[in-house]
Amino acid sequence: MKKRDFLKNMALLSGVSGLEGPLSKMEELLEYSKEKNPGDLAIDEVYWAKYRKLYRLKSDYINLESGYYNILPEEILAKYVAHIREVNLQGAYYMRTAQIANREKATAQVAELMGCSAKELTLTRNTTESLDMIIGGYPWKSGDEAVMAEQDYPAMLDMFKMVAKRHGVKNNVISLPLDPVSDDELVALYASAITPKTKLLLMSHVVNISGQVMPVKKICQMAHEKGVEVMVDGAHAVAQLIYTLPELGCDYYGASLHKWLAVPLGVGMLYVKKEKIAKIWPLIAEAEFPDEEFDIKRLSHLGTHPVHAHLAIASSIEFYKKMGPENKLARLRYLQNYWTSRVRDIPGVLMNTPKDPARTCAIANVGIKGMSTKDLATKLLDKYGIYTVGIDNSNVHGCRITPNVFTSTADLDVLVNAIKEMASV
Repeated sequence: MKKRDFLKNMALLSGVSGLEGPLSKMEELLEYSKEKNPGDLAIDEVYWAKYRKLYRLKSDYINLESGYYNILPEEILAKYVAHIREVNLQGAYYMRTAQIANREKATAQVAELMGCSAKELTLTRNTTESLDMIIGGYPWKSGDEAVMAEQDYPAMLDMFKMVAKRHGVKNNVISLPLDPVSDDELVALYASAITPKTKLLLMSHVVNISGQVMPVKKICQMAHEKGVEVMVDGAHAVAQLIYTLPELGCDYYGASLHKWLAVPLGVGMLYVKKEKIAKIWPLIAEAEFPDEEFDIKRLSHLGTHPVHAHLAIASSIEFYKKMGPENKLARLRYLQNYWTSRVRDIPGVLMNTPKDPARTCAIANVGIKGMSTKDLATKLLDKYGIYTVGIDNSNVHGCRITPNVFTSTADLDVLVNAIKEMASV
């Protein structure tokens, strides 16, 4: 391959497409925000109204379901489309000459964002693939035990049920309180389910149905003291919370980058501590690599996949960094507290999310006494023009409300008024 061709292909990853439109607006926002602290910016509606203009939003409903998929800002979308066109133009030539190098560069950028080594991280399609690879590939023996919560994501719970049938594993399932009084309460709850036979503990970094932020580091420390490995579902944590993987101390971590990092659909990540890589059986067999017992490539066979989504990762990370992780976190917490604080104490309103702001971020869950979650979600959309999702899972019964940086307080005022009206009936 000629050097100029290689450099041309690598340029794809940097988003070099000649598209400058929304970028100038971003530069204006950077200039505006550089002298302001996150707390002041969080309540600055003029500032966030300008961010809203970086997105194309539907006018026929208010989107409060960003938890499933974070739509792309127009800047990232334009570059993504340019990647699709370029890959399509090059066809097999790109796939055979440039995709591997570009994927490795994208992987390194995600690893840098997560504060870990690129040798411990690989790209996947989503959180489910990442964590099911660990559950299904773990070297289980009959009589081994695992710990998880009934509020964890169903796909992972289903995989644990499968290994229970296949390998004779016993699953010890706890139930998380909706509004815990302390971290110690949660640590003790997980500890109570651990026995000398426990090998692996699953926990959510952010509980997807309620928005509860879990004390991951403390639970990892407790589990490790008991000789138990920890696997974390970080689907809703990447680019919402601020942390690095080493400081959490977990052994395995999976996430979906198409959520809060706003990468195109179909990109996830899996982190495995270097010393744990060799023990996991790959989901799909991969070729031998030098020192493969220490190489995460043995777990990362993707086959033919939409490589243009990987090319957009750089743009998504750049957008997130320009916005400022602290600024984004402060805004998301402000938006959640903005509406929950106005309805939490209303008779008939059921809040399924902790009251303590430190235990939450963007996501919260609300129900109305005497109304099914299906009817609640339908009424919010049909009468009030609010799109969200109904949740009926263990002790969480309500609609998950997930605003984003493009959400305005005016949008949330509509939600608050809707909840007040429905609760008063």
